Amino acid sequence: MDVVIMAGGRGTRLGMGEKPCVQILRHPLISYVIDALDKAKNIGQIYVAVSHATPNTEKYVSNKYQGQVKVIKTVGGDYVGDMICAVENAGIKEPVMIIMSDLALITPELIDEIIDEYYKCGKPALSVHVPISVCKKLGLRPDTVFNREGNLIVPTGVNVLDGKYIRQEQDDYNLIMENPQLALNINTPDDLERCENKLLERST
Repeated sequence: MDVVIMAGGRGTRLGMGEKPCVQILRHPLISYVIDALDKAKNIGQIYVAVSHATPNTEKYVSNKYQGQVKVIKTVGGDYVGDMICAVENAGIKEPVMIIMSDLALITPELIDEIIDEYYKCGKPALSVHVPISVCKKLGLRPDTVFNREGNLIVPTGVNVLDGKYIRQEQDDYNLIMENPQLALNINTPDDLERCENKLLERST
């Protein structure tokens, strides 16, 4: 399965320049996502969707990965529009994973598990969520919360869509995973510190 990493946003809430290039333990945030995808068993071509707001991200990916990861330029207008532009420009007509560039705690094993669940669910689209309780344990206050059959769930920024119908609304399966590594998007300096601590815990 091919994957598009969304890396064209301004990251204004974090206030540290281009968010994909923000350093954590001496590595840019986006490198954690790319490296996890590269080690996953079921990932094909990796694309990074950039915009005029993220020129340094484009340079970093091009220089670091030397064509192994392909860069796609988008308008940078809105998330959905940029996603559609990236998938169409990449010519992807099969299921494609869409993932945010700030999920630094994502692992190859989680990526493969999500892909396995997609092919089991029997629907054209899948969105990954965590229960709100997982966010609360991390001290997070999510911006978006959905009520699914009485359960409060939070989107993680990982989705799978059918590239053939990327401009259409697709029947979506909500995959709920009680995994804190999916809950931590980097939006504030506090999030960055939490993520750094988690990465340090992982390395010990």
